[in-house]
This record gives sequence, C-alpha cells and structure tokens, in this order.
Amino acid sequence: MEAGTLPAHVALIMDGNNRWARAHHRPKLAGHHAGADALRRVIRQAMVRGVSTLSVFAFSSENWRRPRVEVDGLMRLFEKSLRDETPALVEHGVRMRIVGDRSAFSARLRDAMQAAEEATAAGARLTLNILANYGGRWHVAAAAQQAARQVQAGTLTVEAITETWLANASLLADCPDVDLLIRTGGEQRISNFLLWQAAYAELVFSEVLWPDFDEIAFDRCLELFVARERRFGRTSEQIQAAPC
Repeated sequence: MEAGTLPAHVALIMDGNNRWARAHHRPKLAGHHAGADALRRVIRQAMVRGVSTLSVFAFSSENWRRPRVEVDGLMRLFEKSLRDETPALVEHGVRMRIVGDRSAFSARLRDAMQAAEEATAAGARLTLNILANYGGRWHVAAAAQQAARQVQAGTLTVEAITETWLANASLLADCPDVDLLIRTGGEQRISNFLLWQAAYAELVFSEVLWPDFDEIAFDRCLELFVARERRFGRTSEQIQAAPC
C-alpha cells in the first residue's frame, strides 16, 4: 500500500461485542472488555499506516436503551479505560477527545474525560475521537442551533449559513472529512454516525466481530479503500486524465 493513497481519516463502528460474548459463552461485558483490546490494536496499526485521524463510535445516544446492567458496566469500563490508557496515549503522541453530549454522564466520568483530553492535548501523531452519547443528527442539530443563536444575536445572516459555515461549526471542524468508514460485525448500515463528515466516505462492512478485529483485518479494509476510485462527482475519464 502506498502511503499517499491511504485514508487520512478512518471512522469505525465497533459492532459485534455482544455476539462475540455469546459465541464464547461469556457475559456481555466480557465482549466489551475484549473490544477494548481490539481498539488498542487498531490504534497502533492506524499509527503504523500513517492515519492522522481515527474516530470510533463508543456509545451512541440510542445505546441508553440497552439493559441497565450493561449500560452501567459500559460506563465503568469507559472510565477505567480513560484512566488506564491515557499514559500510553501521551507516550505515543495520540491526542484524544470525546465528542458527544456529556450531560447524561456522571460527574466522575466527565472529570475523567476532561483529564484525559487535557493530558493528551499535545499529541500530534494521531487524533483519536471517541464519540460517546453521540448521534449524527444531534451533531448537525448542534451546528444549526449555533447558527440560530448567532442570527438571533445579529452576528450572522441567514445567507451566510452555507455548507462551509456549517462544516466550520462542527465539533470536528479541525479534522478532515471521513475518507473510510468501517463497520465490523456484518451489519450494513451507518446507524446515525458522522452523517455530515462521512458524506463522501468509502464504506467497508467487515464480517469480523469487533473483538476479533486485528491488524490484518484493518489492513484488509485499507486495501479495499486503496483499490477504489474516488470520483467526487467526476467521471473515470476525468480522473484518469488529471495530472498526478
């Protein structure tokens, strides 16, 4: 794989933890713990391959509907992972930030989020976006609300609300658009994930359950991306005639 053809921004829907746990006759939370190990592997491999931004769907706004015992376990795992993984992220130059509505999380977890973000703020090798209590529609609505407030205050005209303005109002405005969106576990939908940022993303649906997703599986997704022709509205002939 040539570095120049690889995606700058990879987004991941980490699906299959519960099915992995069932297949191994283990509790659901065991699948989530195994999924945390998979994320460590993918972060390392993303850095090896030169990916600059990795965005992962850790907890959707719809996931609150899951059984209370599972949600509580996920919150404990989330807090523990933030505290345990931060030193390694700092060491390897990873900037981590949490994107989503934090109001539903406990004060203790919000403190852990802030501490992890502050500790890793100087990381320049990889930006790791953890999307938690997140929904793509919520993300777009937040930008729309910001526009409405500015129009109401008289600091923004309606005509100035363009695609560029909305993109700059995004919580991920400093990241490139998603080049490659991977969903593991065999499901083929994007589930309200990064709707704006993934508008032109290449989609890869892997059959591998997330806890089993490793460096080889990640590289296979990158290979599928490299093999595709990204036209962005142009024809193949135009792409081939464009200067290198």
